[in-house]
Amino acid sequence: MKFFKKVMAFAKPYQHFAFLNILFNILYALFSTLAFLSFIPMLQVLFQQQEPIFEKPSMESSGGLKEYFSDYANFFINQRVEEKGQISALITICIMVIVLFFLKNLFGYLAKYFIASLQNGMLRDIRYKIYEKITELPISFFTEKRKGDFISRITSDVQVIQTSFLKMLEMFVKEPLTIIFTLAGMILISWKLTIFVFVFLPISGGIISAIGKKLKSDSTKAQEESAHFLSLVEETLSSLKIIKGFNAEERFRKSFGDSVDRLNRILNSLLHRQQLASPMSEFLGVVVITVILWFGGRMVLIDETLDAATFIGFLTLTYNILTPAKNISKASYSIREGNASAERILEIIETETNIRDEADAIDKKSFENGITIENISFAYEEEKVLKNFSMQVKKGQSVALVGQSGSGKSTIANLVTRFYDVQEGAIKVDGENIKNITKKSLRNLMGLVTQDSILFNDTVRNNVALSDENASEEKIIEALKIANAWEFVSELPQGLDTNIGDAGGKLSGGQKQRLSIARAVLKDSPIMILDEATSALDTESEKLVQTALENMTKNKTSIVIAHRLSTIKNADNIVVMHRGEIVEQGKHEELLQKGGTYRKLVEMQSFD
Repeated sequence: MKFFKKVMAFAKPYQHFAFLNILFNILYALFSTLAFLSFIPMLQVLFQQQEPIFEKPSMESSGGLKEYFSDYANFFINQRVEEKGQISALITICIMVIVLFFLKNLFGYLAKYFIASLQNGMLRDIRYKIYEKITELPISFFTEKRKGDFISRITSDVQVIQTSFLKMLEMFVKEPLTIIFTLAGMILISWKLTIFVFVFLPISGGIISAIGKKLKSDSTKAQEESAHFLSLVEETLSSLKIIKGFNAEERFRKSFGDSVDRLNRILNSLLHRQQLASPMSEFLGVVVITVILWFGGRMVLIDETLDAATFIGFLTLTYNILTPAKNISKASYSIREGNASAERILEIIETETNIRDEADAIDKKSFENGITIENISFAYEEEKVLKNFSMQVKKGQSVALVGQSGSGKSTIANLVTRFYDVQEGAIKVDGENIKNITKKSLRNLMGLVTQDSILFNDTVRNNVALSDENASEEKIIEALKIANAWEFVSELPQGLDTNIGDAGGKLSGGQKQRLSIARAVLKDSPIMILDEATSALDTESEKLVQTALENMTKNKTSIVIAHRLSTIKNADNIVVMHRGEIVEQGKHEELLQKGGTYRKLVEMQSFD
C-alpha cells in the first residue's frame, strides 16, 4: 500500500470534501440500521406477539436499553391502535419505514456527491503533475521510452486510481460504519445470535481474500501491455506513409495482434479473479444465512428465547452486514489494482531530473561577449561523442559545425541549450558557466530552428507566437516576412488563423521550415542555434529558407550545424569535426586551400 498512500497525498487540498463524505457516510450507516430495525415493530403488530403496553415506559421500569426500546415501540403502536385502529397504526409504521429509508438514501447520495469533487480534483492534479513532470524531465529521459507508455499512465492508470480511491473510502469508512451500526443493532436484539454470525464471517472473508493474491501483479502486467499497444498505435499513426510504402501493414498488424492477444490473456485472468469475488461472497453469505436460520429457528421454536418478528428483523440486519462485507471484498481487489497503477504513476512523478537550476543560479537578461566551450567531453552511453572539445563563438559571429553523421555536431547544440549537461569541462556564456544560469533565462537568450519542423495542430498565429502569446499581429507578420513565409501565409483560407493540421501536415516541407524560422525571429533572441535547418528541403525551398536564415541571423550570434555545405560558406568560422574532435577550422576559402577533410566533404557534395 506504500505507493497508494503516496498518491493519497493528492487528496489533501480536498480534505473538506472527505470530511463531508465521512459525515454523511456516518448518517447513512446509522439510518441504514434504523431503517432495518423499524421492520421489527411492524412485524410485531402484524403477528400480535407481545402483550400490549398502554403506559409510557421508563428506563427503570423496562430494566435495560433493549427492553426500553422494545417497550416504547409497543406503547407507541398500541396507543396508535387504540386511537386510530390497527390499520392506521400499520400505515404510520410504513410511513416511518419509508422516511428512514429516504433519509438513508439521501445521506448516501450526499456522501457520493462530495466524494465526486474530491475524486475529480485528485484526477486533475495527478494528471497535471505527470504532465508537468514530463515537461520538466530532461530529453535524455525519453530517449528509450515509448510515448504510448506515458499516454497510458496519464489516462488509464490515473482512471484506475480514481475508481480505487472511491473503493478505498467505501472500504475504510462507509462499509465498516454500516457494519458497526448494524452489529450494534444485532447485539441489541440477541448477542448469542450475533456471536454465532461472527464465527462464520471471518472464515468466509478469509476465503475471499485468498482469491486475490496475484491481482496486483496481473494489474501491473495489464497496464504495461496497454501502454505497449498504445505505443504501437501512436507509431502507426505517425508512420503510415512508411508502413504503406514498404508494404509493412501485415508486419505491424501482427505486432499489434500479438500485443492485444497478450492483453486479452492478462485481462481474462484479472477479470476471472475479480468476478469470482461476487458469486463466492453470495454463496458464502447464503451459507451464513442458512446456518443462522437453523440456529435462530431453534431459539424461536424450541428455546422460545426470541420471538419470530424479532428474528426476522435480525435476519434483515444480517443482510445489511453481508452487503458491505461483499463490497469490502470487491474493494480490496480494486485497491490492489490501484496500487499497481499508483506505482507506475509515481515512477514518473518521483523521477529526479539531473538538469536543474542551482539554488544560487542567476537570471541572465542580456548577452554581451560570447560563448566559450572549454574542454568538454560527453557520452550518451559508453562511447564518448565529444572528446576535450573547445570552441569560442564571439558576439556577432557565425560559427558553422560540419562533419559526417555521428561526429557530434547536434550534441553541441543540445549541450549549449542545456538539453543535456556536459560530463567534463564547461560551457560559458559571457564567462558564466551555464550551470549557474537559470534554464529559463539561458533559453530566452537562444532561438532554435531544428532539422525537423516541429509544429503544432493549431493556427499559424499560435505556432509563430509560441514564445510570446501576446505578440501583436504586426510583429507576427513582420516575423513571417523576414522568414519569407508571409507570401504563402497571406494566401491561406483564414490567413494567420488557418489551422495547419497535425504537425503542420497541411503545409509543404519548405513552408513548415519557414514557419519555424518565423517563430525564432519573433522570439528575437541574441543567439541563434540552427540545427541542419535546410538538410531535408528541395533546392527551391532551400534557397527560400536560406534567405530567411540569413535575414534572421543578421546582427546575431549564430551556431550553425550544417549538412549542406553550400549554406555556410559565408560563416566567420567553420569548425570541421570528426568523431567528437576538431580536425580543422577556418573560413571557407582557407579550408579549401588546405585540401583536408573540409575539401573532401565539399567535393563529395559536388560544390564548386
